[in-house]
Amino acid sequence: MPQGSVRRAAGALALFVAAGALGSMPLSDAYADPAPTNVTVNTKAGLATVADTALGVNHAIWDSQLGTPAVSDLLGAAGVGMLRYPGGSYADIYHWQTHTAPGGYVAPNTDFDTFMAGAQRVGAQPMIIANYGTGTAQEAADWVRYANITKGYHANWWTIGNENYGNGHYGTAWEADDHADKSPKQYAQEVVAYAQAMKAVDPNIKVGAVLTTPANWPDGLVGAGDAGTWNQVVLSIAGPSIDFVDLHWYPGGGSEADALAKPAQIDDIMYVVKDQIAKYAGAGSSRIGISLTETNVGVGQNTQPGALFLAQTYSNMLENGVFTVDWWDVHNGIGTVSTIGGQTDYGDFGMLSSGNCTSDGTVCQPPMNTPFAPYHALKLMHSFVHPGDQLIRAGTDNPLVAAHAARRANGDLTVLLVNMDPAASHAVKIAYDGYTPSTAAPVVETFLNGAAGITSAQSGSAAAQSLAPYSLTVLTLHPATSASGAPKAPGRPSVSAVTDRTATLTWPASTTTGVKYEVYRQVGARSEQLGETTSTSFTAGNLTPGTRYTVTIVARDGSGRASWSSPPLTFATGSPATSTCSVRLTDTNDWASGYVGNIDITNTGTAAINNWTLTFTWPTPWQSLSSGWNGTWTQTGATVKVTRADFNTNLAPGATASVGFVGAYSGPNILPAAFTLNGNVCTVA
Repeated sequence: MPQGSVRRAAGALALFVAAGALGSMPLSDAYADPAPTNVTVNTKAGLATVADTALGVNHAIWDSQLGTPAVSDLLGAAGVGMLRYPGGSYADIYHWQTHTAPGGYVAPNTDFDTFMAGAQRVGAQPMIIANYGTGTAQEAADWVRYANITKGYHANWWTIGNENYGNGHYGTAWEADDHADKSPKQYAQEVVAYAQAMKAVDPNIKVGAVLTTPANWPDGLVGAGDAGTWNQVVLSIAGPSIDFVDLHWYPGGGSEADALAKPAQIDDIMYVVKDQIAKYAGAGSSRIGISLTETNVGVGQNTQPGALFLAQTYSNMLENGVFTVDWWDVHNGIGTVSTIGGQTDYGDFGMLSSGNCTSDGTVCQPPMNTPFAPYHALKLMHSFVHPGDQLIRAGTDNPLVAAHAARRANGDLTVLLVNMDPAASHAVKIAYDGYTPSTAAPVVETFLNGAAGITSAQSGSAAAQSLAPYSLTVLTLHPATSASGAPKAPGRPSVSAVTDRTATLTWPASTTTGVKYEVYRQVGARSEQLGETTSTSFTAGNLTPGTRYTVTIVARDGSGRASWSSPPLTFATGSPATSTCSVRLTDTNDWASGYVGNIDITNTGTAAINNWTLTFTWPTPWQSLSSGWNGTWTQTGATVKVTRADFNTNLAPGATASVGFVGAYSGPNILPAAFTLNGNVCTVA
């Protein structure tokens, strides 16, 4: 069966459980009686609110089961709120009026009306991909007219094309594109034309443009004749005309451990995407939403790694405000068969079995529509988060155990615990900051390695649980006391007057009067209080130059009752306005896994700087130094130092020394923003 736009992305990130980390220790000893894992759940550290489109999957016109009652009922039971159509790269060859895809296979009974009937049965909204590759703006506008004017489907979400950066402009081609000009500029200009034509029919629809995902090819590349990267060019031109951006993420992984380490990159991925939108998309860019409409794991697509990856990826993306995460896909077909975690994996990117066999007939999948492990993970996600829930920060002190949490309007709290250890159970001790759970045993839903479904029981306590190897667990907790009468949460803060050491925060007031406001910084799963005030403005001081801060606001009344946390704000401090040195860092050549960096160091003071050493710290753990020149380069931990060479030892006032390096990255590449020269913090030009 065709596999749409799925590519088995290469690349690996070494993980703490790689075989080398265990040395020659016997596996039984390495995993024997691990110490309890400490879990922190922090209601003061609010994250995003869950949209009704949060849980999504892809549906494809080459899937004979598209829209059938059996599939629709399975998707409905898993809480699917978004269905994407007509299926990956097929979207750029698909013509909806004739229900044809020249060069591809179209299954019977998979036309748009059939899809919409299935979506309505599921209770999901459609995400429709307009044909950019071989279609026209008029064809897309006619589709909007048919969907929303003729049929009254209220189809609100429309993306212009699919992975259009894969049209050969960067040297690799899999996406159909009949345009003579395959540049991001041409794509962006066409997006504007599509949006105008489609919104002329229905001004209420939301139109999205395709972006590359940070640290995934061709992110960072600048094509011949282009003014910048794909994302920079597309956002600069199409930003004012779009309502959301569309990402795909296939991070790969050379092993189960590698693959399960990848979701740890998501906070940095989303930071970069939001920064690009703010920087390039023009005025009012904060209105632009973010969707992740394709993702899948690199190893163990049908078995427990797929389930664990899904739970982690959906949770991390939703915490960062993504309004939908859509698994690739419902059915896909058998691939390379292997054994993962003691279970047969069919190498099938589908969530449900296609019921087919290998070409030689030696291995066959379970019957059609049998759920694979990722389906059960999605169903468990439906228990974990409901539309309107506020996700909150949670974390652990064990890299093999992950935690996520959400709070509900009725006062309940849900906690998702992920044990990525394939060999050992882990006892967890759970502490709650800002929340007191009932002493009653919580409802515990669990999906175990190799299980045919989710089990549910009241067991353990809110403070202690045991996690089986390779398992997903959701706890549903009730509060010890009613939260009625607590203040209403303040609105999302904004920031102004950001310097290297200070930032002024303002926020919409709580609708509850007579409250004070507590300002918190998120530090991992903990909250560090920056101060409190009775006004709706606060200037934070003693900040660190070139550092990312995520802050939230909590309202507290005179009785000590606290509100929900505000939505978070993330900002970065800058460099000093004046200093005795200035630094300019330029990414001069990028190849999506490394780059050449050039640093110009200028003496802006009145005295000579002799025997200089420049120091900076990588912003993420995914970055490292490969080599350098015009100085002696070293890296210790995340800190990089370059010491003068014989020919540039002294910097007279106004003089500049240029040094360079090759940097490597296996995750989002965030350039350093703070530099010290002989201990003095420099201005960054």
